Amino acid sequence: MTDQSPQTPTLAIIGGGLSGAALAYRLALDAPPAARIVVIEPRGELGRGVAYSTPDPDHRLNVPHTKMSIRTDDMAHFARWLASPAGPTLPAKSATLAGHIFAPRTVFGDYVADTLAPFLAQGRIRHLPTEATDITPDGTRYRIALADGDTLAADTVFLALTHPAPAIPAQLAGLQADALIPDAFAPGAFAKVAKTDRLLVVGTGLTSADILATLDRQGHAGPIHVISRHGWRSKPHGPAQPETEADFATGPATTALALLRHVRRALALDAAKGLTWHAVFDRLRAQGPAIWGALPLAERQRFLRHLRSLWDVHRFRIAPQTLEVVERLERARRATFLTGRLVSADLGPDGTRLTWRARGGAGLSTLTVDRIILATGPDHARITETVPLFRGLAAKGVVTADPLRLGLATSPEGLAIQPSGTPRAGLYVASPLARGTVGELMGVPEVTGWAERVARHALIALEDRLPQAVERP
Repeated sequence: MTDQSPQTPTLAIIGGGLSGAALAYRLALDAPPAARIVVIEPRGELGRGVAYSTPDPDHRLNVPHTKMSIRTDDMAHFARWLASPAGPTLPAKSATLAGHIFAPRTVFGDYVADTLAPFLAQGRIRHLPTEATDITPDGTRYRIALADGDTLAADTVFLALTHPAPAIPAQLAGLQADALIPDAFAPGAFAKVAKTDRLLVVGTGLTSADILATLDRQGHAGPIHVISRHGWRSKPHGPAQPETEADFATGPATTALALLRHVRRALALDAAKGLTWHAVFDRLRAQGPAIWGALPLAERQRFLRHLRSLWDVHRFRIAPQTLEVVERLERARRATFLTGRLVSADLGPDGTRLTWRARGGAGLSTLTVDRIILATGPDHARITETVPLFRGLAAKGVVTADPLRLGLATSPEGLAIQPSGTPRAGLYVASPLARGTVGELMGVPEVTGWAERVARHALIALEDRLPQAVERP
């Protein structure tokens, strides 16, 4: 690909999942007509990523359709699409009695792809179906090496990749491939799972619930054990109710303990009014940036160490249809939940013999299974070590891991932070890898809101750098 003239600035987005698609959409709306918007994404469609490329109809959105949109200024956008002629025929039981639709995740991917389709057809957005293998600073621009052998010169680069592969626990590192399924969302992950296999799922969050729903639909009949250190599971959605009067943004807490005490007081006051805990946690989510911004680094670390798991199970709620499957499997004793830590795993003639210690217990227990499935989530802590693109950028001194081990260090505007502590002009972290700076950044409203914010700052910066090239009419 030949270099473009400075009069045609190029905005390159690395990664075309939801983060990259939301960013491309916002740039297509707001960038000057002269700007070229290029998305580098190996998947055939933009907007899929790991979350929305799953074809499994039992992998559902975990929030109602009215809270999902690619536009933060139009939260009914997805709902209108569902009801339009372009919308899909949803599987049975997608809607609750209250009218909330928990669609399969692939349907939301369809919606994002359909929203971007006109911009792709017009050439406003260009999709390169390949991977970026390296990014090299070249003066004030960047040269991007592509897996197909081509290169792309860009004025601004947005890193919109999010989910690396899960980390394999040290206790399971020596297992053979047939005994361990490290990524439950990889194509064909369950192809070798027999219907009578004895299974262990490591993790009790939403991923494990998706795994149980898939196994149930496929007719798996063997025993399933599910283990986590704390035993907490994703909570269900609450009833329709008034909003809380709690305010966490005015005079926000500056320590994790003070925040916890404030939350407990708010929960008690709401309970006295007949409200469930959901109202307080919805307010915490809405005021997340102010809450996170008020905590110094040491207190953010303390929050992650002591409170993160509690936050996650209340924040990432389970779809009612998925919850029904999990509870049915548990009642039938087809799924058994364990609270404790794995100690060792040894392959024997009758399967993999696991040794584990119950939480608070001194003794050890054993369990023999045929396969182990990880549901522990992506390994964001080692993003600059395990992902080749980020490893290369870190080696060049262009990016650095954030001190909370949640992703990449960024400025409040989204610029990547170099090891020197200074922002790198023209290089943005436009995905949840910026959550060490932003705080809550995994839900769709937060992802799209961050994409809009990054796009706004990037366009202002580009106008300052190339005033003639991007002058608006």
